[in-house]
Amino acid sequence: DGFGYTLTGGSVQVINQLSAAKKEELLQDLFSQGDNGIGISYIRLSIGASDLNSSVFSYDDMPAGQTDPTLSQFSLSKDQALIDMLKKILTINPNIKIMAAPWSPPVWMKDNGSSIGGSLQPQYYNVYAQYFVKYIQAMKAHGITVDAITPQNEPLHPGNNPSLLMTAPQQAAFIKNSLGPAFQAANIKTKIVLYDHNCDKPEYPMEILADAEAAKFVDGSAFHLYAGDIAVLSNVHLAFPSKNLYFTEQWTGSTSSFSGDLIWHSKNVIIGSMRNWSRIALEWNVANDSNFNPHTDGGCTQCKGAVTVNSSELFTKNVAYYIIAHASKFVPQNSQRIASTQPGNLSSVAFTTPNGKTTLIVLNEGAATENFNIKMNGKSAAASLPGKAVATFVF
Repeated sequence: DGFGYTLTGGSVQVINQLSAAKKEELLQDLFSQGDNGIGISYIRLSIGASDLNSSVFSYDDMPAGQTDPTLSQFSLSKDQALIDMLKKILTINPNIKIMAAPWSPPVWMKDNGSSIGGSLQPQYYNVYAQYFVKYIQAMKAHGITVDAITPQNEPLHPGNNPSLLMTAPQQAAFIKNSLGPAFQAANIKTKIVLYDHNCDKPEYPMEILADAEAAKFVDGSAFHLYAGDIAVLSNVHLAFPSKNLYFTEQWTGSTSSFSGDLIWHSKNVIIGSMRNWSRIALEWNVANDSNFNPHTDGGCTQCKGAVTVNSSELFTKNVAYYIIAHASKFVPQNSQRIASTQPGNLSSVAFTTPNGKTTLIVLNEGAATENFNIKMNGKSAAASLPGKAVATFVF
């Protein structure tokens, strides 16, 4: 389905600080499928604020002590700048797919009255399901189709700001009793994708997929890799082969090296997720400023975007740009993964593309140059790759 990033509210804020000409240059570079772009084909959004917004908000905030069970105050107005940028991106690539996830429900629905942690109160499950319905319908009214949602970003990480603790039994109950039926009643085709957290707890989505009443509403499961092993995606696939898998987030940090990140992310996020049945591979945020802002109070202070906006006339490309570009530019939507071998220090993944090409991404983790042959359909070509490098071959 594609490769890309999360377009955070903070990303939009800093990209909008560029001059009109520089902003156009950057958006064409990221989203154009022509010669001058890397052809990002998949975007993740936050429903309300993520921790890479300058402040915390939902689409239905109320004064302390007040509630809005009919969602009469629901509005996307706080994300108008994001919506405007999405409309621009859709003019560059109308086929881009969009997944969305909340970091927290409105605080009045929670049991702790805080944007940080706490749980969704059971009496608000149906109201929160309608919140998702209203979000998808409101985005559609702007000409933006949300292809998939997850009920909660990182449901087992309640320390972020904003965040929510949502256990597997809670997520199962929310989906089968509230969210699934609400989507059905509103004739919403947006996919419901589980979990959206680390590879160390595959039992979380598997427990829900084993519940037939919940699973009938579920398209698949989403994973991050801040813990665990990317290979667990194959375990989930083997147990539930009819359900899709998505790799939705991995951040690069302010203190890590370009080379180290390029190798680890190419191996795990791109090659690893694809070889283990993922339909997408996403890094984290698109852009931030040179101080790793904006972020919420308590949000990530060292998340490095694909691009750093240095001034109104300057942006620089970071390692996450190149990690994704190696795939997004050469593996368009509706490509099919095919088998490829991984001799010695070489990791690889291969695809046939809709335009009849074959794309092969190769990573050399070793220090020395590796010489190798690319063989397909009885034909062979010699190639070499320097140590600690990644290359994409198209033939």
